[in-house]
Amino acid sequence: MRRDVERFCSRCIACLQAKSKVMPHGIYTPLPVANSPWVDISMDFILGLPKTQRGMDSIFVVVDRFSKMAHFIPCHKIDDASNIARLFFKEVVRLHGLPKTIVSDRDTKFLSHFWKTLWSRLGTKLLFSTTCHPQTDGQTEVVNRSLSTMLRAVLKGNHKSWDEYLPHIEFAYNRVVHKTTKISPFEVVYGFNPLTPLDLIPLPDSSHYFHKEGVSRAEFVKKLHEKVKTHIQQQNERTALDRSKGKKNLIFEEGDWVWLHLRKERFPSQRKSKLNPRGDGPFQVLQRINDNAYRLDLPSDYGVSNTFNVSDLIPFAGYDEEDEPTDLRTNPSQEGKDDRPWAKGPVTRAMARRIQEELDLLKTSGLVKPKVFFTWNALS
Repeated sequence: MRRDVERFCSRCIACLQAKSKVMPHGIYTPLPVANSPWVDISMDFILGLPKTQRGMDSIFVVVDRFSKMAHFIPCHKIDDASNIARLFFKEVVRLHGLPKTIVSDRDTKFLSHFWKTLWSRLGTKLLFSTTCHPQTDGQTEVVNRSLSTMLRAVLKGNHKSWDEYLPHIEFAYNRVVHKTTKISPFEVVYGFNPLTPLDLIPLPDSSHYFHKEGVSRAEFVKKLHEKVKTHIQQQNERTALDRSKGKKNLIFEEGDWVWLHLRKERFPSQRKSKLNPRGDGPFQVLQRINDNAYRLDLPSDYGVSNTFNVSDLIPFAGYDEEDEPTDLRTNPSQEGKDDRPWAKGPVTRAMARRIQEELDLLKTSGLVKPKVFFTWNALS
């Protein structure tokens, strides 16, 4: 009986809709390690800042995935894709050239036709994170937190002049030794750390930060990049091991049926009330993008991207053999139907004994009033 109850509960549509996911799954998969500076980058925005005298209210953050160097560019929240592209070419491309890949979230600016067409013509591949899964571009999210912390520490009470401090904060951020690479972003890109006012008292020996011989300098930079790449790979392995603890490696294939967890921030209309279902399905897997991202056969009326992280999916156990899928999508009692299960076919001795055991269990559990008696009547 226990096995039958577990089997029934695992296929109960009402339970799947009402319950929230409790056990996390999906193994941490880091992005591929870049090979050189400013070839693979990521970008994001910090919004909701006080408007400055120049009218700036947002920060365009661009991070190199190899050296961890970052550029903090003040901008307007209402800037469209063409304005963001202009800022990118002015502040990033003129210094480092065109990237091969750009990792970003699904901001409307990055999903616009202009943005996609521009980078398609230039040969740059756009990589978008899964909706409501910022861990895909976790590097930029961490930089955003660090930048916000530095701004709060520097500004004190003058909150409307934050754009004047950005160049100084950017310089300080890029000169600090990074946890992953073990050296500063400046040293990864240029091979040395630029001078600060403190370095001028007393004047340091130039041999500490500048290589006079071109050949030795080139060899130094090459070894430096190899060292940085090794450090990034080691850090990724440690992070993957730490974040995958307690998680189940769940893999789906094309054609599998899954149940979808409805996140409130992604499905606001379906989660308006706390009593609304927290899940929906089943949906068929159309494409396995990688071990952590899948494309589902999601109806268009949902109005969201059909790509989901594996953490929002659970395997669908299937419908009961004697039930029709169309009947199980909703609770029959909500439609005015009788939701009591009825046995099909003749009642055998084994079935009668099983029913009697269930009735006895109801009596002893206290779920049934003592005055209610269950009896078997012979069929005349």
